[in-house]
Amino acid sequence: MTRTLLSAALLAYALVANVQQGGLVPPEVAVQEGDFAAARAAFHTKLVRKGPAPPKATMPSAPEGVEVVSFPSGELHLSAWLQRPAGESGKAPALVFLHGGFAFGLDDWKMTVPLREAGYVVLAPMLRGENGQSGVYTLFYDEVDDVLAAGRFLAAQPFVDAKRVYVAGHSVGGTLALLAALSSKDFRAAASFSGSPDQVIYCRIGIPAEQIPFDVADPHEFELRSPLAYAYSFKCPVRLFFGSEEPHFRLSTERTAELARAAGLDVQAVQVEGDHFSALPAELEQALVFFEEH
Repeated sequence: MTRTLLSAALLAYALVANVQQGGLVPPEVAVQEGDFAAARAAFHTKLVRKGPAPPKATMPSAPEGVEVVSFPSGELHLSAWLQRPAGESGKAPALVFLHGGFAFGLDDWKMTVPLREAGYVVLAPMLRGENGQSGVYTLFYDEVDDVLAAGRFLAAQPFVDAKRVYVAGHSVGGTLALLAALSSKDFRAAASFSGSPDQVIYCRIGIPAEQIPFDVADPHEFELRSPLAYAYSFKCPVRLFFGSEEPHFRLSTERTAELARAAGLDVQAVQVEGDHFSALPAELEQALVFFEEH
């Protein structure tokens, strides 16, 4: 998604946040005791509106050297950009990179340059209802299935080391990376860059009401979309990065990591100097070190 579209929602989020506790917004979603994957399997989201993802974005043209692939997610067939390291003949580590916002664009692909230069096979999926694709936008719910499907597709590629498949994402993609890490043991480790651990907060001050497709009267709808609510359930090591100029993320991010560590999990919240975008280069650099250690 372009920075302009994404920044509009973030600006609204930050403006409200700055008048609360000096910019710090306390967590609001209720913490649950059970396993996220089991709870999600037993739950059925109730959508009050059905349609595509909010931006009316077309499918971007892939740069030279990028393969446009199709992967199955249930009955859907979704598109993704795939690039493998140049000159590599063996099996390489691989990463599913999840874009910010609700549409994929060239700027999102440019974010993956450090990952590709580090020797990772990178798959950047476009999820249901995005970029003119089929499927219904559910805001952090059915999209998780697409992320898991993308991970399975990537692991099955003959040039990928299936034991070293990671997931990472920025903003909306960061939230989905966390939810994927709660859902499955498919990923060796996960990194979130400015993801939202608490969708009660996100839906209250981070997104327009008309973009919330589910029944907001049901607290379970928020819980099953909030990594914080099931922080005991992470199934791989996780790093939750956030910028020093993103105080609205700080308390919920730190609380998520605190609860996970109390359960003996390798999960840490990491503050990096910068805002939603300027912190990203240093976050990617630290994430690469984290992946190499795992």
